[in-house]
Amino acid sequence: MPCAPTAPLRSSLAIALGANLGDPAASFAAVRPLLAAELEAWAGVPLQLCWSPRFRTAPVGGPPGQPPYLNAVLLARPGAGAALDAAWPEPAALLGRLQQLETRFGRERREHWGPRRLDLDLLWCGANTCCRPELVLPHPRLEERAFVLAPLAAIDPDLLLPAAAAGLPVSATEALAALPLVPGELEPLALAGGPGWPEGP
Repeated sequence: MPCAPTAPLRSSLAIALGANLGDPAASFAAVRPLLAAELEAWAGVPLQLCWSPRFRTAPVGGPPGQPPYLNAVLLARPGAGAALDAAWPEPAALLGRLQQLETRFGRERREHWGPRRLDLDLLWCGANTCCRPELVLPHPRLEERAFVLAPLAAIDPDLLLPAAAAGLPVSATEALAALPLVPGELEPLALAGGPGWPEGP
């Protein structure tokens, strides 16, 4: 089902997916229904889920020589019959569910920004803000990461990101266009849809 126009940020949440070890495409296809089920169990209400296309992206930070990443974003909001302005449950509980899925798919936390079999990052959760060692919301580097901004812009070019510490909110498309070009770095490349992940450019 095509995604409807995006709801206000206060009633949406976003999760970034990434992987560059094993078979990332197979991992994405396998985790997709599991992530949807965990998200709805946590939310306690029916959800509308909008999945971005998958993108091939360059590694950012971490050790040199990593293979390219596969990235995507899931944007969720309360579905039909659910209150759009209702507060989301405690984000820390969702973080725990995401980390359990990562472990299930073989995620090992050996080095910062190192290669991984599955990475699930909570980008924002409605109007929730927090700053803890294990979770910062909204994600502090959201506007700096092409591998997140490109999938968000593919879902909705006009999607407004959570306001930065200074200044007005910008759209995912504007934030992506404002990123500096890195000579020789692979720009995010939208991939055609495939088995288990029909969304494409």
